[in-house]
Amino acid sequence: MKWLDLPPVWLAVFVLLAWAQVSYLPYGLSFGGAWADLVGGLCVGGGILLMALAFAEFRRHKTTLIPHQTPSQLIQSGIFSRTRNPIYLGDTLVLLGLILRWDAVLALPLVPIFVWVIERRFILPEEDRMRRTFRMEFARYANKVRRWV
Repeated sequence: MKWLDLPPVWLAVFVLLAWAQVSYLPYGLSFGGAWADLVGGLCVGGGILLMALAFAEFRRHKTTLIPHQTPSQLIQSGIFSRTRNPIYLGDTLVLLGLILRWDAVLALPLVPIFVWVIERRFILPEEDRMRRTFRMEFARYANKVRRWV
């Protein structure tokens, strides 16, 4: 069951909810045109890029990216010098982008709910583990780099 409690699974559930909303309960609502397609595509592409950059840093530093495990190193380079959570930010952008592309207007509140779930379920426990493991190094990093953007 532990494999079910991973961010990609949560993202898939929220994406499925957005798709279900637009498929079964559209209510004729729309974001209003091509701008939503453009912004949605940029969000999805930007989210995938953020995730790819983060995966590259994990690979370069040879540490785990599994959320429930403690990394062997505190990554502060690359995209991690801009945001402490580029993968979760990328997940959020993908969700937002798909909602915009699909014109799933009523699914828009899923974005802050997703952020809340990810923060409570993954980010806070991860940061607590890193705070205990890396102590002052993590404190300096957390003061220097924001959690999201």
